[in-house]
Amino acid sequence: MNLLKNPWINLPEYNCFGCSPDNPIGTRMRFYEDGESIVSFWHPTQNHQSWHNTLHGGVQAVLLDEVCGWVVFHKLQTAGVTAKMETRYHKPVSTLYPYIELRAYLQEMRRNVAYVHGEIRAPGTKDADGLFTPGELLCECTCTYFTFPQQKAMDEMMYIPSTTDPTDVSRDEAIMNQPSLADPN
Repeated sequence: MNLLKNPWINLPEYNCFGCSPDNPIGTRMRFYEDGESIVSFWHPTQNHQSWHNTLHGGVQAVLLDEVCGWVVFHKLQTAGVTAKMETRYHKPVSTLYPYIELRAYLQEMRRNVAYVHGEIRAPGTKDADGLFTPGELLCECTCTYFTFPQQKAMDEMMYIPSTTDPTDVSRDEAIMNQPSLADPN
């Protein structure tokens, strides 16, 4: 997988709750391109719980909306706005997990409306041969986005086309490279 370069870093007004690395109370997500999917690994903390050791459903929705939004930014190379989000909470997401995996992909495109599927999964496992098995599906959504022509997005919405770092990153490296929310730097 390849790290997506966040094109808004160093812009003075950039303080996205989901992906700004400088927002001290944000989720500071990083994203990777993995085939047709956009992936993020995120470390939940006790500060994000609803009840004991359980990730708040609203935080789950924020994480899913953000990873789905990056499908629009990167895969469609434009900006969009969330029109609707249908979320299914299958099982509690533990704040004690070392990480959770967020994955999203374009499900369908109709004119300027993008339907993006997103998932939250528990940590996966590796067998003795190093083969990875994805973790249990905990939450999923379908986000509907109204997308804009790229030039309009650039002129009116501060859209900057995203690119990937050419260096291939392993799954383990991507998990370890997600910034800790306990450390603002």
